Amino acid sequence: MSALFNFHSFLTVVLLGICTCTFVKMHFPAILEQRTGFRGFFWKAARIGERLSPWVAAGCLTMGMSIIFF
Repeated sequence: MSALFNFHSFLTVVLLGICTCTFVKMHFPAILEQRTGFRGFFWKAARIGERLSPWVAAGCLTMGMSIIFF
């Protein structure tokens, strides 16, 4: 089933996207300097990961546990 139609998969994709963008911004900040356009979406995801990192980490942990056990 596609991630668009399954809410659990959609949340997993969103969390992985936020974590990936934050990781890329920390290691290669020049890639996500542009705040507008297509790369602006990834800049915003990285900003969410930076500002809400405890909540994103808790979400990733919860999502990982639910994938393993359910």
